[in-house]
Amino acid sequence: MNTTTRVLMLSMLSVAVLAGCKKTVKETPPTDTTTVPTTPTETTTAGAYGPEDLDTDACLRQRVVYFDLDQDSLKPEFQAIVGCHAKYLRDRPSSRMTLEGHADERGSRAYNQGLGERRGNAVSSAIQANGGSGTQQSVVSYGEERPVCTESSESCWAQNRRVEIVYTAK
Repeated sequence: MNTTTRVLMLSMLSVAVLAGCKKTVKETPPTDTTTVPTTPTETTTAGAYGPEDLDTDACLRQRVVYFDLDQDSLKPEFQAIVGCHAKYLRDRPSSRMTLEGHADERGSRAYNQGLGERRGNAVSSAIQANGGSGTQQSVVSYGEERPVCTESSESCWAQNRRVEIVYTAK
């Protein structure tokens, strides 16, 4: 037998063996990525949000997104919150929000101003990626000027690295 015949027979044998193997595929039900994860205290997720939900819905009451040191990328644990606020904007086209970016006291004033703006833009982009309208949002950076904690410690600085979601019209 020549080399070509051997290669051909080996290939055919491999195909026959693979065809004879039963492959078990476990199917998982499709998940609906348009809904927002719920918590037991939430009252509205499937229906349209109303203006009263800003104060009563557990997800919408969470209006602060925190960031790591010198970072402007959204942490995975805040994706659900962003999704809730995007849905609120979709359901309430007359609503407007301001995304207020903040930084801790470390770094220059100019750097922190820019970092606060990048953080606000990151939250805005995430809201838009979840279906919220960019025309309903504005971003403002306060840099280090409006701290919620004034101690010089890591736990305090972590509270100041944030974006606050402020609704201007319900």
